[in-house]
Amino acid sequence: MPSRHDPDRARATGPVAVLVVTWNSARVLPEFLASLPQGMAGLDWRLVVADNDSADDTVDVVRELAPAATLVQTGRNAGYAAGVNAALRAAAGWQEGFRAALVCNPDIRMRSGCAALLVDALDAPLSGGRRVGISVPLLYEEDGTRQHSLRRESRVTRALGEAVIGNRRAGRFPRWSELITDPAAYRRATVADWATGALMALSRDCLDACGAWDESFFLYSEETEYCLRAGDHGFATRLEPAASAVHLGGDSQVSPRLWTLLTLNRVRLYGRRHGPAATAAFRGAVLLRETSRAALGRPANRAAARALASPSALRAVPGP
Repeated sequence: MPSRHDPDRARATGPVAVLVVTWNSARVLPEFLASLPQGMAGLDWRLVVADNDSADDTVDVVRELAPAATLVQTGRNAGYAAGVNAALRAAAGWQEGFRAALVCNPDIRMRSGCAALLVDALDAPLSGGRRVGISVPLLYEEDGTRQHSLRRESRVTRALGEAVIGNRRAGRFPRWSELITDPAAYRRATVADWATGALMALSRDCLDACGAWDESFFLYSEETEYCLRAGDHGFATRLEPAASAVHLGGDSQVSPRLWTLLTLNRVRLYGRRHGPAATAAFRGAVLLRETSRAALGRPANRAAARALASPSALRAVPGP
């Protein structure tokens, strides 16, 4: 991938690169692959699957059901960002290049024409000289419930608001929560600081300007970091409400191990962008939230609170 952003190129040519990172994904992968033609309707596209050393039949499923796909085997459980980077490197080797990348989880089911709407939304001009570099769709649960996928950047006041009154209740107020819950925000093309990374289209210009995803985040906060970095380069993250997909979701909400990793990486990322005093205050606010939820008997919050209280918790956060 080029390391410099070329302002004279209005839009790269070539197909859309569909990038999927897998790890023991054999159960969800067949339905994902079957849904791709409908979701990618109207686009020239190619599939790249980066597999992080799956122990199940994931690789065999790809070879059988998507023989034309580019399969990259990382040889280890390298993490989500490393998988995205491996897939991007493979796409960069295509002779015709690629015009945009669609980064998606294998548990995503795009609705008809979703990808074309996301790609068409890229590079739209915004106020202040910015452009749309990342576009995201509406995400729904299997039962049709819409997910709150838009987020504001972390602040101490927002962490406190979530600790005291809960992120869903505080979500309508920009000062008091990262989570955006205002229904109106999901009915229009809303610019957010970052969004859930289950499905996002990235313009080639944004990718060229920002470079590789940060592999120090094994899982969680890698999409946050990338969206914030894109914003630093003048590329906004924006919801395209006409595009939609079903997200089957994961187990971070119930697994103490994954919830702890999510919580620690959130504080680590804050510390990368703020000074020690602000980071200590933010960590304290997040600890308050986890402790208050742990008091209700929630094992995931208890594990996260224990980890946050450890003096060495943020020095190195290995993946599960």
